[in-house]
Amino acid sequence: MQPLWTAVACHRFMQAACRRRSPQRLRSLTRHRRVVSIAFMNPPLPDDEGSLKGTRNWPHAPPHRLTEAGVYFVTARTVERRRFFHTPERLDLVRDSLLKLTAHYGWKLEAWAVMANHYHFVAHAPGDASSLVKLLRHLHGDVSRAVNALDAVVGRKLWQNYRDTHLTYQHSYLARLAYTHQNAVHHRLVGRACDYPWCSAGAFERTCTSAWSQTIYSFPYDQIALSDEDHD
Repeated sequence: MQPLWTAVACHRFMQAACRRRSPQRLRSLTRHRRVVSIAFMNPPLPDDEGSLKGTRNWPHAPPHRLTEAGVYFVTARTVERRRFFHTPERLDLVRDSLLKLTAHYGWKLEAWAVMANHYHFVAHAPGDASSLVKLLRHLHGDVSRAVNALDAVVGRKLWQNYRDTHLTYQHSYLARLAYTHQNAVHHRLVGRACDYPWCSAGAFERTCTSAWSQTIYSFPYDQIALSDEDHD
């Protein structure tokens, strides 16, 4: 069943109304249209109680206390975006190394996605975020040695530099969760994120309530995706 009030229906209503309203009424309708557009772009933030109920045991940073948490969005990409991790076994290698080493360094993963030439994750720092450098150096070193051994090469550079973002703005935080969980869908690898074995979406959806996963997935990430494509 289609929703009774869609963005397209709203747009058509505004066009029809504008043809028959006074200038004062037109200004009022235009202001209303801006409010409707903003609402579609930015879903309402969940409160702390809703976050706790929805996430159950899943790691989370309640949106209204986000500035108290050291939560980071991290992206790393291969040299020249080469698809070094093009088989299930290699994707397993990167995923398993990421899960093992984040736990070793005390970082609590909230979302992750591993692709053939890059990965993303959202994680909570263990108090002091300075260990991120050691964590990523360790991860990239282990993966590079293992993949180079598989290809019988020595000393080949696999990784470009990484990028990390400290998340302190609520909408930015929730949009990056959506982008990371849904990364395989964004790259058209699967129709449903939970069907991609090398991301957190399946575990997230099994652990959290359906309402909470829908809340996270409702946050748009178009601008994040554009920025990510521009990043080398």
